Amino acid sequence: MKSSHAVRTYYVLPCCLLLLNLCVEIVSYKAKLIDDPWLRTGFIMGMVLFGASLVTYAFAPAVATLVRLLHQGSRQRGGWMGEALFLVCLGGGVFWLYYQTYIIGPESLLPAEWKNGTR
Repeated sequence: MKSSHAVRTYYVLPCCLLLLNLCVEIVSYKAKLIDDPWLRTGFIMGMVLFGASLVTYAFAPAVATLVRLLHQGSRQRGGWMGEALFLVCLGGGVFWLYYQTYIIGPESLLPAEWKNGTR
């Protein structure tokens, strides 16, 4: 039980925070459509505050439950090797998303309809 809590605290939680940071990057990308700097800043702040509240009270419990179930399932079916594979896949998925965002651009994660047009 203690190692499960440590893994969640020191690995899974930081991965979730990295994913929240990616959402902030996408909001900032979409905010570039707003020309007025005051309105753009207000939009970013509002979206981050709204998004953080939504994530905290709606999505975080669901994601935490899903991660816990996947983590327990992989550990029960595959033992320590299943747990290690789960953690490697989680880290690899987060790394791939960051690579896409920071090397290629946040538009690489968005559907074609959501991409900013060229100006």
